[in-house]
Amino acid sequence: MSDSEAVVCLTTAPPAHAPQIAATAVERELAACVNVVPLVHSIYRWQGKVQTDEESLLVIKTTRAAIPGIERLLGELHPYDTFELVALDVSAGSDRYLEWIAMSVRSSE
Repeated sequence: MSDSEAVVCLTTAPPAHAPQIAATAVERELAACVNVVPLVHSIYRWQGKVQTDEESLLVIKTTRAAIPGIERLLGELHPYDTFELVALDVSAGSDRYLEWIAMSVRSSE
């Protein structure tokens, strides 16, 4: 299937916060599914210095229309002032899977 409204959003969070963010996104119907990859080692530049942290990666299966709601959710629950939110368009995929995402996510919050 092509021209999908599905997107995959990526964010990282401290491991202690990731499960709550993931569960809340699904409970509020902002995401059909969130995979929590328990431990990633992040190396990044912040405030002019190279930093390292242990984080969890959240892979959020959702729709383009739900991105603003996910951003609000992260603003509410995420402990970082500047949290990551990157949305990647899904250009193709299993028809049944993409339909499931569309049916599982409310069109607006």
